[in-house]
Amino acid sequence: MRFLISFGFLFLSGALAEAAPTFFPALSGDGAAPVVTVYSSLDEPLARPMIDGFQKANPDVAVRYEDMLTGEIYDRIVKETDAGEKTADFAFSSAMDLQVKLSNDGYAQRSDLPMSGLWPAWANWRNTAYALTFEPAVFVYHKPSFRNERPPATRAEFVDYLKRKGNAVFGRIGTYDIERSGVGFLFMSRDQEQFGDIWTVIRTMGAAGVKLYSTSQAILERISDGRFVLGYNILGSYAADWASRHPDVGIILPKDYTVVMSRIGLVPQAAAAPELGRRYLEFFMSKEGQTIMARELQIPAVSPEVAGENTANTMREMLGGQLKPVPVSPGLMVYLDQVKRARLIARWNEMLRLQ
Repeated sequence: MRFLISFGFLFLSGALAEAAPTFFPALSGDGAAPVVTVYSSLDEPLARPMIDGFQKANPDVAVRYEDMLTGEIYDRIVKETDAGEKTADFAFSSAMDLQVKLSNDGYAQRSDLPMSGLWPAWANWRNTAYALTFEPAVFVYHKPSFRNERPPATRAEFVDYLKRKGNAVFGRIGTYDIERSGVGFLFMSRDQEQFGDIWTVIRTMGAAGVKLYSTSQAILERISDGRFVLGYNILGSYAADWASRHPDVGIILPKDYTVVMSRIGLVPQAAAAPELGRRYLEFFMSKEGQTIMARELQIPAVSPEVAGENTANTMREMLGGQLKPVPVSPGLMVYLDQVKRARLIARWNEMLRLQ
């Protein structure tokens, strides 16, 4: 688990208010230097090492960085493009479905880059949308509650534990509210595809009085102080940050399968300076950029060129087929269909009514 504990960055899925743009002048000192505009769901202070790295490699370029909610990134690119205006030169978002929809609907342009041919097939949609991170969904647990037995490591063991413990753990289980959490909905939709008996898991959590939250923090706070004993499908990067600072928080990558989500980068079709956007994306995909991602931003790197603990390469070597990355493909848009989305949420709520 050492590699997992290393990526302690805060997952920002849309709980923050939109911040004012931050401007980073060109390191060359040229006040008239070209400006690359970035729309991103990653909080600017966390992204700063990547911005610094890009500017060291491109001292002639200034950066205008706007961190905003994932839905706002999508809406703004569509609105500006449809109005015939220019938009961001690079967009980076954890909303995999919305990023792929931008690509599929013609709001993103092709970017043929030096690393394009080497990028994993699952992480590259037609050289237009690229997965740039590798972040698993995990079980989290309260270590003191498991002094006399090991925590569940599969979904079947998770169900068995809840049934055996009964009232002792009632109301002490947490997971995302899929109606309010984008990442929670993504993980649930993948569960439905990967695990034929997933509704037994949901029904059992409902019978155990599961509590639902829109943020990881609310669940992890309760795991760390013992109010909760287990958390289901929590984003591993955020869980690892808590585990590094709260010794009573433990992490398990489910052994039956571990869903892995990614943040996607693309160059919008209506970018004001698309070549600058491609330079930014190219840096993101470069060995240098992915190393900064893994070591300084503490977000697991995708690049096959990058070695070390906090990388897809190392996780795959250790866990192999257990890892199930969410492919960057139009399949992600299935649950943007409001009818299908409503059906999944309705069944989820029906299973949970047992509580």
